[in-house]
Amino acid sequence: MSVVINTNFAATVAANNLAASNDMLQKSLNRLSSGSKIVSPADDAGGLAVSMKLSAAARRQGAVATNIGNAISFLQTQDGVLKVAGKVLDRMGELKTLYTDPTKSASDRSNYDSEFTELQSQLTDLTTEQFNSVDLFGSNALSVNVTEGGNIGVDIKSRLLSDVTSGIGALTDSSVTSLSALALSDITSAIQNVATYRAENGAEQSRFGFALELLTVNKANLESASSRITDVDVAAESTQLARFNILVQSGTAMLSQANQSASIALKLLS
Repeated sequence: MSVVINTNFAATVAANNLAASNDMLQKSLNRLSSGSKIVSPADDAGGLAVSMKLSAAARRQGAVATNIGNAISFLQTQDGVLKVAGKVLDRMGELKTLYTDPTKSASDRSNYDSEFTELQSQLTDLTTEQFNSVDLFGSNALSVNVTEGGNIGVDIKSRLLSDVTSGIGALTDSSVTSLSALALSDITSAIQNVATYRAENGAEQSRFGFALELLTVNKANLESASSRITDVDVAAESTQLARFNILVQSGTAMLSQANQSASIALKLLS
């Protein structure tokens, strides 16, 4: 091998190797400090694109889960009102039965009518209950999306509690001011309507519960898939960090040796 002064090929190679090792060391440090395997898009352009879509889908899943939770709360509130309505109707049925007792005086019946009138007012108030300014017993159904794509909706049926036929409207009619104006069948029909509403309410809560469970599982799976692409394996990366640390140190030492190799030429000139 020729002994030259102007060109130090060994030092150039050592410097290139040192620069490459130092670059990899910096990347390893960035990954460990950020916890992300993809520090810049250049690290994995395709993986970054997939991860962004998976992360966005997972966030939408979480938002849909929140919406379903609110729908369940709406139904639970609605059922609470229906439960109270059922109790009021039970009391009305009891009053109607007591009212027909032939041993009761006109004054006794008037007392029963007084309570009946108050219960009517309570039933009327129940039909106007709201949840977050939304009518619990409105005339329109509410559609709730149960997928992050928004392509599947579950309806909360309209339950018009004030309706004469399907609700309790026959008992809250202002023209009815006495138990004598009601048949027991009017009360039992209203009780059946409320019972049907509660059964439908429970069925909808059940479906929303399963939809929420599916969303929870899907969200966890999407986050796991995104994690495999972007999250750094600390154990593996720590090993790489140790390797690049050693390469940088050894490269620095070898570059120093290579830079000293030209001094051999001076000995030949002395």
